[in-house]
Amino acid sequence: MSIRQLQQIIHSVATSDGAGVSLRRSLGQSGAARVDPFLMLDEFSSDDPDDYIAGFPPHPHRGFETVTYMLDGHMLHEDHLGNRGDLLPGGAQWMTAGRGIIHSEMPQQESGRMRGFQLWINLPAKEKMKPAAYRDIRPEEIPQADLPGGGTARVIAGSIMVDGREVAGPVQGLSTQALYVDMHLTDGGEFTQALPAEHNVFVYAYEGNLDIGPADNRRRLMTQDAGVLSGGESVEFKAIGGAARFLLLAARPLGEPVVQHGPFVMNSSAEIEQALADYRSNRLV
Repeated sequence: MSIRQLQQIIHSVATSDGAGVSLRRSLGQSGAARVDPFLMLDEFSSDDPDDYIAGFPPHPHRGFETVTYMLDGHMLHEDHLGNRGDLLPGGAQWMTAGRGIIHSEMPQQESGRMRGFQLWINLPAKEKMKPAAYRDIRPEEIPQADLPGGGTARVIAGSIMVDGREVAGPVQGLSTQALYVDMHLTDGGEFTQALPAEHNVFVYAYEGNLDIGPADNRRRLMTQDAGVLSGGESVEFKAIGGAARFLLLAARPLGEPVVQHGPFVMNSSAEIEQALADYRSNRLV
C-alpha cells in the first residue's frame, strides 16, 4: 500500500474577515492555494475580544458549503431560512449555500477565548443552484475514538477505521465524500489511516509539530501550516517534540473550473455576474 507524502506546505497568513475578525488563512489566500474541492480554511483564535467581537454580520453565499467547527467560545448562527444554531465548544455547523443564503455568525460572549475554524468546500456544478440547507451539529453528536498509537480522533464528516472499527461522523452522503477529522496525538504518538487513492488530502496543524509520510521519508509540518499530500492509499502521522493537534481533510476532487468573487463560487464569470445581479435585486435566495 503506497503511503502519501507531504508534497507542499502552505504557510498560513494573518488577515481579517467579517466585520474585522482576526484570523489566519491557509487555503484560499490565493487562487493557487486551493486543494480541490477545498477552497478555503481559516483559523480564528484569540483571548482578546477586540479580535472577534464584531463577528460576521449578515452576508451572502452561493455555490459551495461552509463548515464552522468550534474549539472554544460561543457563536450564534442565523440565516434567512429561519435557522438558528448555537456554536458551542466541540460543536459544528454544516451549511450548504446552494443557490443562495444570507447568514450571520455573531459572538455570544464579551470576553474569554474564541477559537475555531471555517472551511469552504466547493459544490459540483450540478449542485450549485440547489436549495440552501443548514445543519447544527451538537458536540455530543461528534464521535470520539481513542487511538492505539496515543491520542484521540473526533470525526465530523466521513469515516475512519480505528482498531478495525469504523468511526463514522454525523455528516455522510456528500457528493465530494468529504472526510473531516480533528486529530490529537500524544508526544511520539502515531496514526495510520487508509484513504481512497483518488481523493485529495490536506492537513492543518494547529498545535504542535507533525511528521508526515513513511518512516524512511518523513517531512515535518509546523504549527499553523497546511500540508498538501501526494497521491497514495494511506497516510502516516507522528507527533514530534510534544503533543500535536491537527485537522485531517480529504475529499473527491471535482475537476471543474472555479471562478470566485468574494462569497460567490461558480464555474464561469457569467455565473458570477448572475449571482451579483441576483443579490443586488434580492433574487439570490
